[in-house]
Amino acid sequence: MILLLVTIPLLAAFAILFGAPSRLTAILSALMTLVLAIVAAIAFGSAESASAFAEGQWEFKQLAIQASNFSINLHFGLTGISTIMMLLTAIVTLAAVLSGKAPEGHKNLWYSASLFIAAGAMGAFISKDLFFFYAFHELALIPTFLMIGMLGRGDRKHIAWKATIYLAAGSIVLLAGLVWLASIAGTYEISQLKSGVAAYYASNNSASACVLCGITGMLIFGYGTLVSLFPFHSWAAPAYASAPAPVAMLHAGVLKKFGLYGLIITAVNVIPHAVLEKWVLLLVVLLLCNIIWVGLVTINQKRIDLMLGNSSVMHMGYIFLAIAAVMAFPENDIAIPAAVLLMFAHGISIAMSFSLTDVIERNAETLEFNQLGGIAKTAPKLCFLFGLVGMASIGLPGLANFAGEVMVFFSGFNGWDSSKPFGPVQWGTVIALWGVVISAVYMLRAIKNTFHGELIESAREMKDISLMEQIPALLLGGVLLVVGVYPNILLQFLN
Repeated sequence: MILLLVTIPLLAAFAILFGAPSRLTAILSALMTLVLAIVAAIAFGSAESASAFAEGQWEFKQLAIQASNFSINLHFGLTGISTIMMLLTAIVTLAAVLSGKAPEGHKNLWYSASLFIAAGAMGAFISKDLFFFYAFHELALIPTFLMIGMLGRGDRKHIAWKATIYLAAGSIVLLAGLVWLASIAGTYEISQLKSGVAAYYASNNSASACVLCGITGMLIFGYGTLVSLFPFHSWAAPAYASAPAPVAMLHAGVLKKFGLYGLIITAVNVIPHAVLEKWVLLLVVLLLCNIIWVGLVTINQKRIDLMLGNSSVMHMGYIFLAIAAVMAFPENDIAIPAAVLLMFAHGISIAMSFSLTDVIERNAETLEFNQLGGIAKTAPKLCFLFGLVGMASIGLPGLANFAGEVMVFFSGFNGWDSSKPFGPVQWGTVIALWGVVISAVYMLRAIKNTFHGELIESAREMKDISLMEQIPALLLGGVLLVVGVYPNILLQFLN
């Protein structure tokens, strides 16, 4: 049954290209995928063990390539982390196909591309073989570039090419690192990488440490570019601002998490600690640039979409902080749950933000702060929903982002010996706390400039958010509330 998580959106996308009703087909397939993902998550959570879970209908393995010294399998299955990422993908996919308004003449491209992105992300998260883990991510990038270049706003062609160049460069380095890692481990099976690497490391400690250090650097560079880690981040904000609403929601909310997820399962969980800790100081410096430098850039933005794009880049720094914490101290049992919870929370909140931004643009016909103001008087429901997701982005208690960010900050000091001076992670955590202040400044200013103050003349006839437009926002907002009040609904999968 797990194969259906990928084949349902794929088949629906092809059906749309061949003439099936585009919107109806996309919504039905996304709804079916979400139901199946929830059933799979319940089955995984109730199973006594991972092996007992796999013995049912929730694992698929088919030999794809057989060579003398290695094999590649189309292998789907679930772990605790991939279960949470599967749920994130399914939820955002349904919200994405419900959001936005497809331009006339391009409805088939609009909905099929959204489903291709969703299928690629889903396939990457549930793949247990390195080859298909990488291949499904690349599948999702192709419709992303097409949608930005053909249906985006602004200088869309230039932005699409810039994103293509950055992500292609990162992907090439990542591919080289993954192939190198698989070659020394002697397998492409993700679950067997750790034992293979450990045997290689033990065989020749000094020489193998140098090799693994080089592989780790390639993985950080490759994944970091895909996640918009400073200084490889400048493609992200313009791409999200230019992209149609479903693409911005799916890429910023879901596909961007591929790099963080991959860094955890193919580096942090695989490479020996003695090698990982050599990269901690550099990673802390770079993630602080994401949080502080890009945060200040976010404050300076003049448009809602560019502000949200830069804020997404900024918040990746918090997740990298949790990853740095476990790289510095492998017994840190808070860091990985913190990173995964914040990945999920950010994915939901940024998807909701871009969905509502699209409503503002279609109703007010602008996203410039200096051309907005007072629209809460004519669109109170829209104001409430945007305020809700804005408070989630800031980290208001009771919403999912707060739980994730608090755990990240706790993880920075988990395992630290108070008799010793601060290390890079502890100093990074202290400095990163200022990001909370920066987030509050840019988000509260955006809410004030958009919804409060004197009502602009062009917005006097502006309509409030419609019922159909409320559905994706209410779905995502409800998830933020549920996970914020009861984070263990997700964290239980990691036990």
